Amino acid sequence: MSLQKPVMRGLLAKRLRFHLPIAFSLAIAAALAFKFGVTEPRKKAYAEFYKNYDNVKEFNAMREAGVFEGVRPSGE
Repeated sequence: MSLQKPVMRGLLAKRLRFHLPIAFSLAIAAALAFKFGVTEPRKKAYAEFYKNYDNVKEFNAMREAGVFEGVRPSGE
């Protein structure tokens, strides 16, 4: 009783026909999960932050804290 020889001809094409659709569907699922799980909430958070953001007030607070070296505080 001898072992049967493995079928090597067409093995790559056969494996690709099975694995390629799975790989593409998993990649699309990962991309959609990232889009709706990360980027959309991040865009919403940025929009909410900048809705009430006052850049002049923020600049004055940083100037008073001494963050900028070339800008003097208003009291001097």
